[in-house]
Amino acid sequence: MIAIDTNVVVRFLVADDQRQADRAEAVLRRGPVLVPKTVLLETEWVLRGAYRLASADIAVGFRKLLGLAGVGVEDAAAVRRAMDWYDRGFDFADALHLASAGVAKQFATFDVALARRAKGLADAPVVVKQ
Repeated sequence: MIAIDTNVVVRFLVADDQRQADRAEAVLRRGPVLVPKTVLLETEWVLRGAYRLASADIAVGFRKLLGLAGVGVEDAAAVRRAMDWYDRGFDFADALHLASAGVAKQFATFDVALARRAKGLADAPVVVKQ
């Protein structure tokens, strides 16, 4: 198994350097590949910030990547939950942090918007605004 870095994922998804995109695809198709959830976190930030992609397009790209045979993601259940919440308008980082909280009953934050959006989410700790 090989774990991949953000730059491999970005090259695969945006193909702005065809040579590197081809190499990234070869790594992904060779498998098995592990995508650390921190790589998804950074990839979303790069695609949104540097490439100005919309969240819907980023979600499509993530599903394309994670749907490849031989490609797995760290903490798959948390990533699936985060992706579901991202589809519903959550910031990806907030969704991944919340989904990764594990067995915690509460999630403390100063982020008023996160606390408001998280109200009533199933399978999530109660978000407590500090």
